[in-house]
Amino acid sequence: MPDIPLLIPDLPSAQELLPWLERMDRARWYTNFGPLVRELETTIARHWPAPPQVVTLNSGTASLELGIAALDLAAGGKVLTPAFSFPATAAAAMRNGLEPLFADVDPHSWQLTPDLARAAARRHRLALVMPVATFGSPVCADAWDDFADDTGIPVLIDAAAAFGNQAIGERAAVAFSFHATKPFGIGEGGALVTRDAALAQRVRRLSNFGFAQALAQEAGGNAKLSEYAAAVGLAQWPRWLAGRAPRASLWASCRAALDALPGVASQQGYAPGQAPATLTVRLPVPAQGVLEQLAAAGIETRRWYCPALHRHPAFARFAPAAGALPVTGQLASHTLGLPWFPGITHAQCAAVYAALAGVLAPAEVP
Repeated sequence: MPDIPLLIPDLPSAQELLPWLERMDRARWYTNFGPLVRELETTIARHWPAPPQVVTLNSGTASLELGIAALDLAAGGKVLTPAFSFPATAAAAMRNGLEPLFADVDPHSWQLTPDLARAAARRHRLALVMPVATFGSPVCADAWDDFADDTGIPVLIDAAAAFGNQAIGERAAVAFSFHATKPFGIGEGGALVTRDAALAQRVRRLSNFGFAQALAQEAGGNAKLSEYAAAVGLAQWPRWLAGRAPRASLWASCRAALDALPGVASQQGYAPGQAPATLTVRLPVPAQGVLEQLAAAGIETRRWYCPALHRHPAFARFAPAAGALPVTGQLASHTLGLPWFPGITHAQCAAVYAALAGVLAPAEVP
């Protein structure tokens, strides 16, 4: 084990989980939209001032895939999505018979923006746009609503890591992940959140084999959240609420320390009271050498989104022309994920940043 690990999941203890499991036992209801799932969905919906429709699912990937499927897009359509993302983003489009069209990202937010999407829409006929709330930094739901209104192109936000930060659009639906390493972690799970009741109803139906009125109305699958997972979610909820303010406070001081390092840039886009899901910085030098030197010092790091999606064999046939994604290329080679987890201390953060400063000191900073 490294002296300072990259991530440590923080889920409820067995004792915290037990009352919810006992409720499940008393009800003898273990899956298929049980009372704990319904309570979790209601609890999550109340997180927003105007509660949206919440459909819990068994993974964040299922939230993306069924969110796309419920839009009933014509096969072969192009889905604009950033190349600086996790493979599930592009794979969800492909598994729905669609083609990912990889976009570059903004150099400050590291995200696909409505302006970038408008430029792409002038060159290509788009069936869907899937912006990504990269590393937990929220995208502007209002701006994406305006994009959808202006262009008629639907928007599904991949906010896998941004639960607690990401707003829900009036038109733009949002897919969240509740994986163990995400801000609201329950082990495995996710949710499709929307203000479109018809879309939510269809996602729920697709998650249960397409059943309605005891008949399979369309070809669905099994993506429901179990009562066991909902029990973890309900036990996790008060823990997540209690941890938000301390995490945001720590991030404010960490960000100041990181921004003081010559040539190091942190991601823009977090509002006061928000914190990243994973802490990634852009370095003035290629990241791989820094990763190796920090590992030798007992500090675990990771190069997330490296390589960018169009460099993966699964998506290579959709790769744009060489040099078409300059910001993505620079981020993929120069960004590094640093230790960031619930319970990380100021002293651990200070040790990481001191070690990073020591590694970078001999380098020529542009």
